[in-house]
Amino acid sequence: MKDFQYITSSSPAYIESLYQDFVKNPNDVDPEFKKFFEGFDFAVSNNATNGNASAAVAPSGNGTAVSGIDWKKEIGAYRMILGYRNKGHLIATTNPIRPRIDRGANLTLEFYGFTEADLDSKFYAGDFIGLGQATLRDIRNYLQKAYAGNVGVEFKYISDQAKVDFLYNEMEKKFNQPLPIEKRKRILEKLNQGVIFEKFLHTKYVGQKRFSLEGGETTIPALDAIINTGADYGVQEVVIGMAHRGRLNVLANTLGKTYEQIFSEFEGKSVPDQTMGSGDVKYHLGFRAEHSTPDGKKVNLQLCPNPSHLEAVDPVVIGFSRSKADVIYNSDYDKILPILIHGDASVAGQGIVYEVLQMSELDGYYVGGTIHYVINNQIGFTTDFNDARSSDYCTSLAATVHAPVFHVNGDDAEAVVKCAEIAARYRQEFNCDVFIDMVCYRRHGHNEGDDPKYTQPKLYALIEKHANPREVYTQFLIQNGEADAQDLAKEMEKKFWADLQERLDDIKQNPLPYSYQKPELWWKDLRKATAADFEKSPATGINEADFKKVFDAIMTLPSDFKPLRKVEKLLQDKVKLYTDESKLDWATAELMAYGSLLLDGNDVRMSGQDVRRGTFSHRHAVLRDEENDQAYNRLSQIPDAKGLFRIFNSLLSEYGVLGFEYGYSVANPKALVLWEAQFGDFSNGAQTMIDQFISAAETKWQQMSGLVMLLPHGYEGQGPEHSSARLERYLQQCAELNMIVTNITTAANLFHALRRQQTWPIRKPMINFSPKANLRLPAAYSDKKEFATGTAFKEVIDDSFVGEASDVKKVLFCSGKVYYDLAERQQKDNRKDVAIVRMEQLYPLPTAQLEGLYKKYAKATWFWVQEEPLNMGAASFLQMNLKSINYGVISRQPSAATATGYAKVHAQEQAEIIETAFSI
Repeated sequence: MKDFQYITSSSPAYIESLYQDFVKNPNDVDPEFKKFFEGFDFAVSNNATNGNASAAVAPSGNGTAVSGIDWKKEIGAYRMILGYRNKGHLIATTNPIRPRIDRGANLTLEFYGFTEADLDSKFYAGDFIGLGQATLRDIRNYLQKAYAGNVGVEFKYISDQAKVDFLYNEMEKKFNQPLPIEKRKRILEKLNQGVIFEKFLHTKYVGQKRFSLEGGETTIPALDAIINTGADYGVQEVVIGMAHRGRLNVLANTLGKTYEQIFSEFEGKSVPDQTMGSGDVKYHLGFRAEHSTPDGKKVNLQLCPNPSHLEAVDPVVIGFSRSKADVIYNSDYDKILPILIHGDASVAGQGIVYEVLQMSELDGYYVGGTIHYVINNQIGFTTDFNDARSSDYCTSLAATVHAPVFHVNGDDAEAVVKCAEIAARYRQEFNCDVFIDMVCYRRHGHNEGDDPKYTQPKLYALIEKHANPREVYTQFLIQNGEADAQDLAKEMEKKFWADLQERLDDIKQNPLPYSYQKPELWWKDLRKATAADFEKSPATGINEADFKKVFDAIMTLPSDFKPLRKVEKLLQDKVKLYTDESKLDWATAELMAYGSLLLDGNDVRMSGQDVRRGTFSHRHAVLRDEENDQAYNRLSQIPDAKGLFRIFNSLLSEYGVLGFEYGYSVANPKALVLWEAQFGDFSNGAQTMIDQFISAAETKWQQMSGLVMLLPHGYEGQGPEHSSARLERYLQQCAELNMIVTNITTAANLFHALRRQQTWPIRKPMINFSPKANLRLPAAYSDKKEFATGTAFKEVIDDSFVGEASDVKKVLFCSGKVYYDLAERQQKDNRKDVAIVRMEQLYPLPTAQLEGLYKKYAKATWFWVQEEPLNMGAASFLQMNLKSINYGVISRQPSAATATGYAKVHAQEQAEIIETAFSI
């Protein structure tokens, strides 16, 4: 554009010379001018062919430059076209309540070198927008209508010409075509439903929180349009994530949840069922339904449950969609469409939205594009938008992934629906993200008991007088519709009141029929956990044939694959360890667990930062050819494996990625889903996911998950950020059998813990505190017989070093890495009078097993030993929950930081713990 501004001020002779250069060799001029001159030539040729040439001109195809042309004006007209395409959204009439802020769009006549006197002059540039030679007035009116009416589309940053051409065609050629009468009836019907529902609730449940959609009811016909258009283009399932605003309306009028169910929830009488939980407020609950489009197509609809943490549900929806695509649709992402409904303040302010966008094109997290629908109330609780963001738009982060944004006036129902249809087609055509920013308003305060006039008196004085979207659309139909618009409006008016009366009379609705999908039937085959499930773990060992099949497959590389020499030796060492000593190290046991699950027909999915190799270079699940960098998945060639192993190095995100994996896990119980933190304490960046979903979702929403979190943990002198995975935080959240917390010390026990996740007739998240230095500790290796048929996970491991139990005077019970420090001292000093008991599982607490050992070592004094400071680790959890055993606690002193950053201090503290354990 700068070049065009410069050239406009140049002499006509200079522009003519540029054109002469173009005629001789088009590649000699700047690409932007080449594009202009090519289009100009085509316009002139086309005009001459039609007998409309008004000047002595000849196209460059004849080798003669065009003459008699006012180049500066033609370029000015072309610049105006580009200007409206790029910046028309800045002046579009998208705000139904108040005037737009002047953002310096520079779309005036003067900016392009024109005056009012030029409006009736004709320009060949009109051909760039399909008008042929046209007056400047017609060109400007056309552009105004396409790009600066009640819709402003933002896409200047898109470099893919096919996408740009798609948007040009939609906005310039199709958008302003009138809708057929049947579609208008559908829009009004959906607006009726949205408005009726809110009015009814406002009347019947005065003052109750419902986070109404009033002011943004056009969302209902918009969602209807997305779903129906998507179905026409192959979508079979839609997964929706949204916060509270308008959620009840969407449940009722998009997903078809019965009014009886919703009213029961308002009255606190809801009975839990398969689609919603029992422990949360009504505007957090999820739902699923089967939708029939006007054309008779069936679409499965899923609304994910969510907490009040705005936008936290976003990655869960994306992960859920990816899982469904993998298990039901053979990874055909065209068949499943995620829709995220945002608020304007949250989409701008919550960093998780950015993380989700950065996932959108990555192999491990790709879902074929998401439609982001923003209900833009222009306010966040009590905060005006100019205090809620620095960007021009709440959607400005869409530019990071080149996603177009349709800014649209929420009072213009037809414009909103058209944008919804275009967005659905765009997503299906290009399989990438797209945004709709519906600018509307919030009729009440943040909730219905809140008075917004405290903080926005002027704005709410305007809103108070403003007609609702249904009334606005009815007037539009009467004034601008077809000849029978008056009759249509009256017909809809009559239906509106009839529908309202039915709701007031409390007529019962029958729930819509629903056909369970394959993974939903798998969930129904599972059951809720009981305490008995955790008294003894199920057998998870494997037979000799399966063991050999998996071991040979993961240790054998293709003949044409050239691994790094270090990796090749590493594999040879693992084979030698097994051949010579019948032992498996930690990484081999882990991969054996995954491979055996694949044989059983389970999928395995793992992601996290650098998980393919492993942060500590232990896993090497995917190898690289040193000559061509090709990847080889070591679990991809197991004979007879019915499951798939998917492992992805994630983007540098904890919050978004853990949410994605959680969503993946809740969609498919036959997939073992794992997330590994680079260091365990990095998981605190995803604390919202842990608090709101992983630890509480089953209680709140009856939503089970078997997600595994692997959190490297252990005190090795690496400082405060690389020691503790915050064991105490997880244990503090443990109740009602909500999750499993393990701190495993042997390779075989890890193998069994992972297999147990899929063997149980239940699903629970498992948080495992993984070793770092001990990954290569020979003492942590396991004998082959510990993997055999009939073996199982050991919640508690007794001491095999001591002899007679009656000789034991002291029992040190502990968990994780500190066991090996204690065992080293015990064996060095030959202390047969000190038994060391390992707690491999901390929750559910293996109380019966501990009590049995307490009786066994009846003469001994017991101590709990931990590396963590006294205010961290498992100490406080055990003191609160393990009442049947008398014991003392040995630990570091209470501390604000998890660990010291000084190696010498660490070593001294560690030595003191060990010394104290054996001396007192």
